[in-house]
Amino acid sequence: MTTAPRPCFRARIHLGSCRHWEAHPPSALTWPPRLVPDSHARPAPLGSRCFRVCAERRGGAPVRAAPSVPASRPSGSPRFLPTTVLRRQSPVSGQNPPGPLSSGTPTLLPAMAEPGEQLPEEVLALIFRHLPLRDRAAAARVCRAWAAAATCSTVWHNTNISCDCELEGMQPQYLSACLDHVQNLRLEFVPSREPSRLAAIELLTALAGRNPELRGLCLECRGEKRLFDSGRDVLDAVHALCRAARALRHLDLRRLPFTLDDALVLQVAHGCPELCSLFLDNSTLVGSVGPGSVLELLEACPCLRALGLHLASLSRTALEALAAPDRAPFELLALRCACPEDARASPLPNEAWAELSRRHPGLAVELELEPALPAESVTRVLQPAVPVAALRLSLSGDTVGPVRFAARHYAATLRALEVRAAASAELDAALEELAERCVGLREVHCFCVVRPSVLHAFRTHCPRLRSYTLKLTREPHPWRPTLVA
Repeated sequence: MTTAPRPCFRARIHLGSCRHWEAHPPSALTWPPRLVPDSHARPAPLGSRCFRVCAERRGGAPVRAAPSVPASRPSGSPRFLPTTVLRRQSPVSGQNPPGPLSSGTPTLLPAMAEPGEQLPEEVLALIFRHLPLRDRAAAARVCRAWAAAATCSTVWHNTNISCDCELEGMQPQYLSACLDHVQNLRLEFVPSREPSRLAAIELLTALAGRNPELRGLCLECRGEKRLFDSGRDVLDAVHALCRAARALRHLDLRRLPFTLDDALVLQVAHGCPELCSLFLDNSTLVGSVGPGSVLELLEACPCLRALGLHLASLSRTALEALAAPDRAPFELLALRCACPEDARASPLPNEAWAELSRRHPGLAVELELEPALPAESVTRVLQPAVPVAALRLSLSGDTVGPVRFAARHYAATLRALEVRAAASAELDAALEELAERCVGLREVHCFCVVRPSVLHAFRTHCPRLRSYTLKLTREPHPWRPTLVA
């Protein structure tokens, strides 16, 4: 069976209605966490009032435009940008010569904006905040009004930067002047490309020296990491930033393929006392964050309400610390079981989970069980009292048992399910049972062929279902989810 790639969990589950970091921490199964509007799409060509349109005919003088529409307008009329009809005329006969501008249809071009008709700086800032980094720099060179709008704090409050392409050819003085305004930064880089990695390190170092008011940081690696590269230079830059940015509230390192250790956790704990969310559940093959450093983190950061860890980093003592009476409301706990240390982790008793659920009734737990977890470890992880909201099963052994367990114990809390397993009649029956019990499901993604009764069960018993991947026949790669209208 061809293994389908892991789908983007942007369509999986989002706990809460707000997408901003300040209002709600990002879901551990939601990637990438969109902290800022998507800025990768190129904008359409601008026909702005700040542009002067000049038409020239070939080999002759500039064409004279028709008189502009008078500035005076009837009362109550809309303020549309006036247009001018331009025709290209022959220098000899005055007739329209052949060409694209003389096809018989007048060409409408925006006329020059009159003084006082430029867009306000607030409107320009709202437009520029959706532009990629290179386009922001280009807009700042148009005129003084655009430069003021392109460098204001509104544009740079939430910023996406790709070190793979956007920083090439950028003016350092322009970027450094805007770093003071960055509050939430999502930084992408390719560790296998030396210029991209060095640009990311340089940017993090510059932020550590200039921007102590940084609130949120999300780092994402794309492509493959360098052979024998532990990412020590990148992690050193993160260390320096955490020492300087004491106002940091959100740190997302899930997309760093490097080994995270206790030193980083302790630096975050003592350097960022106002921390609200921290995600360390990355795809490393070695779990080097011990339960002791996590416990120290919980004691040093009383406002922490979202935490992503490998199972080996969590302990019963940490669950008891989260359930303390004076603890702030805790909302999200993301656990990933994907490395050998997770398989050897001590079991977390059901009583500790029950006490944590009573102390924080709004707590949502997201579980990812990878092939490295043996069957006996799965039994220790899936405790009845765990308030599982999202469950991802990609096990090398039995999957039917965990699906039936989720149907019987997580019916009140389960909102998203992903299953990667071989097709079988037993799995189809378990999925039908889960559909009948877990009526609050919003998303289900099964990457194997299922029988029609499975699809019918989810469509019938789950009225809140928003998207699903339930294929009745094998389709070409990749499988796309179906959105429910």
